[in-house]
Amino acid sequence: MSLKTLNPYDLFDVRSLLSEEERAVQDSVARFTDERVLPIIGDCFDQGRFPNELIPEIADMGLLGSSLPEQYGGAGLNSVSYGLICQELERGDSGLRSFVSVQSSLCMYPIYAYGSEEQRMRWLPDMARGKVIGCFGLTEAHGGSDPASMKTRAVKDGGDWVINGSKMWITNGSVADIAIVWANTDEGVQGFVIEKGTPGFTAQEIKHKMSLRASVTGALFFDNVRVPDANRLPNVKGLKGPLGCLTQARYGITWGPLGAAIACLDEVLAYTKERILFGRPVAATQSAQIKMADMAR
Repeated sequence: MSLKTLNPYDLFDVRSLLSEEERAVQDSVARFTDERVLPIIGDCFDQGRFPNELIPEIADMGLLGSSLPEQYGGAGLNSVSYGLICQELERGDSGLRSFVSVQSSLCMYPIYAYGSEEQRMRWLPDMARGKVIGCFGLTEAHGGSDPASMKTRAVKDGGDWVINGSKMWITNGSVADIAIVWANTDEGVQGFVIEKGTPGFTAQEIKHKMSLRASVTGALFFDNVRVPDANRLPNVKGLKGPLGCLTQARYGITWGPLGAAIACLDEVLAYTKERILFGRPVAATQSAQIKMADMAR
């Protein structure tokens, strides 16, 4: 593994505060990013495709649902380890970290926290192995970050629920095997696990993005989608359900930009050492040094 990705910018020696397990997690994910992600991610960005071929390796490393108990397929890691996973993955690309955040915090977590034991055993082990991919259906086109304005609605019909509405900007949307969908009901907002192929449920990929190009983003549509009550998450009602998921995800997302910043500084340092102006590298210019020192700080 290239140690340049870990130490030179750690001006406060934060790494010395990590446990042996946390360092091992960071080192293994950093090695994966250096050896498997960085060589291909530029082409993935240009082509606008997610590197699906890396999913089995990500799963084998225990990065999907890493904080969940081992009985459900998780690795039982602590929060710092999860943060380090997100940091090192986003050093490779934000889309890769986004994939792991959605699978772990927005899909596996609500099944674990709000689902029944039957739902946990049915879905979580296969999700941890990367055999079932999930997406999180909360955001709507008109509402953006205002989930209280949600228009998607679920109506009880016998032993089923009938869902109508749509969701927008959904990571993994068009490739997911299951969708964790939040909808208004007569008893408040509730979550449902909707399986791919359910009649009336369609997903469409959003193309020609300017950012997060190595990530799958989609729109979800529900036209009288009939879901059994067994697929409803029974242990939460109201907006605290989806907002609790977002809290889990935002923790890892907070670590991600640290990895992105390290990647940016790596690029700047390499370029300014190679770029020759007025007979010397740009890195020898004091004004450039000040900017890079500020970046490192």
